[in-house]
Order: sequence, then structure tokens, then C-alpha cells
Amino acid sequence: MDGIHDLGGTCGFGNVEVERDEPVFHEDWERRVIAINAIGISVIRAFNTDEYRHSVERMDPVHYLSATYYERMLTGIATLFVEKGVLTRDELERRAGGRFPLAHPVVHNPPDAIVASETARYGVGQAVRVRELRPAGHTRVPRYCRGKRGLIVHVARRFSFPDAAAHGRSERHEPTYHVEFTAAELWGDAAEPGSTVLVDLWESYLEQA
Repeated sequence: MDGIHDLGGTCGFGNVEVERDEPVFHEDWERRVIAINAIGISVIRAFNTDEYRHSVERMDPVHYLSATYYERMLTGIATLFVEKGVLTRDELERRAGGRFPLAHPVVHNPPDAIVASETARYGVGQAVRVRELRPAGHTRVPRYCRGKRGLIVHVARRFSFPDAAAHGRSERHEPTYHVEFTAAELWGDAAEPGSTVLVDLWESYLEQA
């Protein structure tokens, strides 16, 4: 989906502030959020990683931008627990001591992507173009590289296709690629001369240039 989470190449948000000697967790509750996410995915198997990512993407844009990383994680987990019937919203808000903001509902039946081949369709050195996808559901293809031309520099192994997995569809694996783009192709005149960007992309996102 095209949401506030997809900020690559977006201007106007200021410099990235790097905290010196930044701890892994600033608050103890953040540790518990990591553990709850692991329980949801790996222990009770209430949802998968792609469903979790999509739940964070579905947050209200104002909430998303004002929340910390672990607040977003907690919102996504809580949303999925309610959607999957692990607990009710009333139970959640009783434990939270008041209203708990959840992400927007998932869009059902997003458009199907191209069915990828069992073996890699493209090879190292081949020019490809990223398809102009605008799905209503989850996708891992960044907006900034859609419609852009790049070069395959590595054929990786087959991975689960996130656009399907995030919507509870049958598991499907397809080839993935490391695609190199010139910065000028992506950013135009704003690019640093001679620089390149590598993006990992599933085969369904690509077409022959």
C-alpha cells in the first residue's frame, strides 16, 4: 500500500538524528513488546511477519509519525490480536486503562501480482524495470524505485512473497534479486554523482527493460 510508512526519498523531514551510545531499549516495556511480537509470530502463531508489517503500515498517519518504533510495534501487535480474536478490544482497553488506538482495517482481496516462475527469470547483468504497482494491500516494493530501470547484480534464493503472505494467502515462494540503480535514475538532479542504490526485489515486481 502507499502509506506514510514508505518515506524513502521523501524530503522535508529534517536530518536523521543519531543518538550517541544509543541503548537497545530506552524503557523496560520495550523489551516486553519484542517478546510479545515473538510469541504472536512463533509461539501461538496468531500472525506472520508480513501481517505484522502490514498492521504497522495501516496505522493512522498522524499516529505513525508521532509514535516511536516500539509504540508502532505495540500498535501493530494489539491490532492483530484483536483482529485474530486473541482478545477483544474491550479486554485490551481494560488492561490498558483506557482507549487504545488501533490501526485501520485491512483491505481485503488486494490485486494479484504476476505469478513468478519456479526458477529465476532474470540473470546477472540483465536490465529490468520495476513495475508501476499501486496495491491496496501490503507490498515490499518502495515507491521511489517504481517505474525505474536497474541492473541485476545478484540472483538470491527464493523467499516467501510478502504481498500474498500479509493477506493470509497460501504460501508462495519466488526468486528475489539484488537490483542496482544509479542514484540519478532514482533521484534525478538531487543525486550524488556516481552513486548507486541496491534494492532487494521479488520477481513479481520486475519486468524486462
